[in-house]
Amino acid sequence: MRNTLEGVSRNAHSQRHETARRKRPTSHRRGRRPQLRASLDEAGVESEFGGHTSRALETDFFVVSPGVPSSANIVRQAARRGLGVYSEIEAASWFCDAPIVAITGSNGKTTTTSLLGHVLRTAGRDPIVAGNIGYPFSDYVCDTTGDDVVVLEISSFQLDHVETFRPRVSVLLNITPDHLDRYDHDFNKYARSKFRILRNQREGDVAVFNADDALVRDYVTDRSAGQPFEARSVSLNPQNDSSAFVRDDHIVVHQDETIMETSEVALRGQHNLYNSLAAAVAARAMEVQNDTIRESLRTFEGVPHRLELVRELDGVRYVNDSKATNVNAVWYALESFDAPVVLIAGGRDKGNDYGALKALLREKLEEAVSAARRFASEGDIVLLSPACASFDMFENYEDRGDTFKRLVMSL
Repeated sequence: MRNTLEGVSRNAHSQRHETARRKRPTSHRRGRRPQLRASLDEAGVESEFGGHTSRALETDFFVVSPGVPSSANIVRQAARRGLGVYSEIEAASWFCDAPIVAITGSNGKTTTTSLLGHVLRTAGRDPIVAGNIGYPFSDYVCDTTGDDVVVLEISSFQLDHVETFRPRVSVLLNITPDHLDRYDHDFNKYARSKFRILRNQREGDVAVFNADDALVRDYVTDRSAGQPFEARSVSLNPQNDSSAFVRDDHIVVHQDETIMETSEVALRGQHNLYNSLAAAVAARAMEVQNDTIRESLRTFEGVPHRLELVRELDGVRYVNDSKATNVNAVWYALESFDAPVVLIAGGRDKGNDYGALKALLREKLEEAVSAARRFASEGDIVLLSPACASFDMFENYEDRGDTFKRLVMSL
């Protein structure tokens, strides 16, 4: 069997190993990374760089990196030939024997994925936490057993090319405009991609969703009415018939089981209450007890580049929120603070509407940090929350966030 792997990414090393297990493997990737070429050559995997020949289409199916759009010429050619085009998440799932918890949404995916991993570890489990969070699913699948549990962060790009991927528990946090440049600036196309996380769930499976997001609520409610999976919602409104909600500043699950006060939750901000509720309901679906959930929500330290306090200098707090790559994420960040905020934003546009933000925009991050220090007064917050992708000046949002932290520490 031959298969083509399209696109260089963090999946490259993993896909090399998965491909090398197959007979007569072929890999075709964009990029000019000598170390990747050497790695592929060592594994006996064919490769093409800087373009493609017809050889790339002499294959049984394609596995595409999330960074490769469906509009790419080679992907279109494959589709016209009737070749299967799959994401790495889809291909890896073929080899996975463990139950999967899959988490998606426009905002909060990484935090909720990491938080659920923390809950499961606190419960004495040893979860595999992977996917869009930065650790390829295919790194782990060959070693999974039915006793494991896999927690995956899933992006819309990864969901674009799933066919049989089936999570035991799905989590749909929210859907707001993001990545519209990849979806012909059509929000409905983007939303349909997110909803694909539910397509293969069946009897005994659970779908966790945000009942306060009207688009998500209406879709999941309509779909679950004719499907055998169980839909469990979360809400900040105690009037909703939800599996987890907030009542009188307390988190309640299963209608009447009070877990804790909201002030005890380690993560700040309303958006993180949603993330915490979703993680709690997903954990309950995996048979984790309330006491463990309570302890986990109290002790979770958060995720780098998401409202991460870098330092306090002369009474000014510097906060790194580099992961905020769309307008809604920045709104959530601003909502988290009562103090005045000096906002550093900007990057590569993804089709967002920036009318909702009055941003401090600077071409260079170093200039922005210096300017922010001049503008900020004691008690203020300097917040890097870009509202854009980082591809113009940095390798990724982590590189951007690390650069910001380095600049702040040098002040």
